Amino acid sequence: MECFADVHGDNAAGSKILLNPRPAGHIGIVLFGGFALPEAATIVEVFQSANALAETVQPGGTRYNVDLLSVPGGKIASSSSVFVWTERIEAFRQTDSFRALFVVGGTQMQDALRDERLTTWLRDAYRRGELVFPTGEGRPVLEAAGFGQTISGQHYGERETTWNSPRVDALAAPVSPLQTALKVVQADLGAAIAGQIADWVAPPAETQFTAILRKSTSGCVSEPIQTAARWLAANGNRPIVIDDAAQAAVMSERNFLRRFKIEMGVTPSDFLLYVRLNMSCRLLIETNLPVDKIARRCGIGSGGRLSKLFRKHLGTTPTEYRSSKRHSSVSA
Repeated sequence: MECFADVHGDNAAGSKILLNPRPAGHIGIVLFGGFALPEAATIVEVFQSANALAETVQPGGTRYNVDLLSVPGGKIASSSSVFVWTERIEAFRQTDSFRALFVVGGTQMQDALRDERLTTWLRDAYRRGELVFPTGEGRPVLEAAGFGQTISGQHYGERETTWNSPRVDALAAPVSPLQTALKVVQADLGAAIAGQIADWVAPPAETQFTAILRKSTSGCVSEPIQTAARWLAANGNRPIVIDDAAQAAVMSERNFLRRFKIEMGVTPSDFLLYVRLNMSCRLLIETNLPVDKIARRCGIGSGGRLSKLFRKHLGTTPTEYRSSKRHSSVSA
């Protein structure tokens, strides 16, 4: 029987989460010497957090068992010289299957690429499991094993009906370990729990536009204007006419423009621009996407226009902004 549970926190649709529609099973993380410890740690933290949240909502619900794996087994050193203990890949036999398998890679994986035990095991693991994800350094391992690549933002690890051409799902742009792990959790436990985990593991980056956008949730802003502001924030990545936001607030366009400016302190058009700039800032900080692609994803159109807006509102270029934020993060 399907079990539904309310999740704490506001949900625009008052949605409920479907828990434990199927067993989640094992999460495998394949490591090589010199692997990036933060990437592996992020994946582990996502699934540990999912276990904790599932327990609070439904005791005895979906559980993930996370296994760190390597070709030789035993101690594996990360790029920061921190050692972790791993199981040998051959310890997981044909009776074992993975809900998702992450291949993190590492600086010492070149020797492993020539190891036929690894490529054979990966193919068997894929045949028995459901999802296979590489991180940036892990991709060559899967390519060496004969995995192709699909471009899909909706279905991760979509499987072929035959084994002739195994595929690994990936976005056209690099996808972080956090995003891929959250996709698995979202499929199993719902978007609300995945969103809570995202906030725990990687709180959204603060930008110069955060304060004005948060004003839309304050008590001094009426419910119709809050609704319109939420609608603008949710749809900022696509073409919008202000009348659409007025309809979300159930107001005439003239009355909506007046009320929005009085309550929010900015016009709807300016608010929408800040939504898009905020999205752009976060993508610059949190991803390696090219500036032009970020502009298109945020409804701004082109990298040239985004650069003009950055110079006008932030006094810098998108590239300089990304570099300065990442430098300050490392310094901290």
